[in-house]
Amino acid sequence: MCVDGSTHKAPCGGEGTGKSPVDRRKLGWKWSIAIDGAGIPVGWAAAGANRNDIMLFDPTIAEIERQGLHHDTETLHLDRGYWGARVDNSAAKAGITDLVRPPKRKPGNDGPAEPITAPLGLRWRVERTNSWLSNYGQLRRNTDRKPEHRLAQLALAVALIITLKLIDHRNRWQPHNRPIR
Repeated sequence: MCVDGSTHKAPCGGEGTGKSPVDRRKLGWKWSIAIDGAGIPVGWAAAGANRNDIMLFDPTIAEIERQGLHHDTETLHLDRGYWGARVDNSAAKAGITDLVRPPKRKPGNDGPAEPITAPLGLRWRVERTNSWLSNYGQLRRNTDRKPEHRLAQLALAVALIITLKLIDHRNRWQPHNRPIR
C-alpha cells in the first residue's frame, strides 16, 4: 500500500481550502490518498492546501482502518514528507510496522538530494493514481465551496478509476490484435 498527497487549485475558496505554499499563496485544497498494489484507491482525506501531508496521514489511515484493510497491509510506502513520530505512531496503532521511505536529508544540506539507492517499491503507482485523479478537470481546478462536494467529486473519480480497472481485468485474456472498427 502507498500513501501520498496532491495539491490543487480552488479559486472560489470556501471551507476546506487554504493558501497553497506551492502556488503563490492562491487558494487551494489537498488530498491524501492510499492505494493498494494495483493502484486502486482504498482510502482518502482532504483539507486545505496549507495543511502538511503529515496532518492528513491520520484521517487517511483511519479510513483504511474503517474499511478493515489495515490487517492486509504488510508494507506502507511513503514519500519524504512522511517522516516523524506522528506518522510512526498512527501506522503502529493501525498495526502497520513496515514503513518504506526515502532517507532524510542531512541538516544544513541545501544542495540536491542524495541519490536514492534503496528500492522505493510501489511509490510510482500512487504518483500514477494522483495523476489520473488530477486529469479530472473538476478536481484539478475546483470551484465548489464545500468540502463535501469536493470529496464527492473525488469519490466519483475513484469510482471511474475502479470501473476502468475492472474492465481491464475482465479483458486480460482477450487478444490485443482485434480488428479496429
